[in-house]
Amino acid sequence: MGEFVNLEAADGVGTIRLTRPPMNALNLQLQEELRAAAQEATERPDVRAVVLYGGEKVFAAGADIKEMANMSYTDMADRSTGLQSAFTAVANIPKPVVAAITGFALGGGCELALCADVRVCADTAKLGQPEITLGIIPGAGGTQRLPRLIGPAKAKDLVFTGRFVGAEEALAIGLVDRVVPAEEVYAEAVKWAGQFVNGPAYALRAAKEAIDRGLEVDLATGLELERLQFTALFATEDRTTGMRAFVAKEKPKFSGR
Repeated sequence: MGEFVNLEAADGVGTIRLTRPPMNALNLQLQEELRAAAQEATERPDVRAVVLYGGEKVFAAGADIKEMANMSYTDMADRSTGLQSAFTAVANIPKPVVAAITGFALGGGCELALCADVRVCADTAKLGQPEITLGIIPGAGGTQRLPRLIGPAKAKDLVFTGRFVGAEEALAIGLVDRVVPAEEVYAEAVKWAGQFVNGPAYALRAAKEAIDRGLEVDLATGLELERLQFTALFATEDRTTGMRAFVAKEKPKFSGR
């Protein structure tokens, strides 16, 4: 249990909840607690899918600028690797992950949302990478995960201008995947995550890894990654269960093994 980040589990769905009022500013302590929560979500067998959530009013409005304002080059050189790796720990959770976005998801908050597999967004939410207005650039994945998600031209527009986008534009450009009324965001995210609770955990893990790693390499290498993941699943109990259920015209009851 952290002061600013906690992992709560219920019915197979884990919620990584940020609680640093008023705006969930991402300071060093929150960064390290986020890393720990991601590792815990990875390791806990009772967590089969994960929701990233900042609360009813805000997802995360970026880095703690007051903490950063007096940092030198060497200070940030020391910190930046840890900042990126904490976010990568979230992106590497080998389970379905959904970001439940309310209020602002700006700067580091937007970058955290990019670490999820899908994003559910409130109709009143605002997203963006405003770092350029501070004389810097995104430093926790914004220049890398964002163009991979929405394409380089749209990513450059957001990064170069630092402008905020509303929910409908975010949906139109592929930055978020679903827009719902603000009061329904968390429930909708839990509903999405819940569909995987009784699923074939290792097949879901393999699918996520094949897609994510495949995006980083050429097509031939990606196809080889897929082939290896595909064949490896024939060693799992769930593959046997799934195929036997199909032949018997029954609904499979996966064990997650």
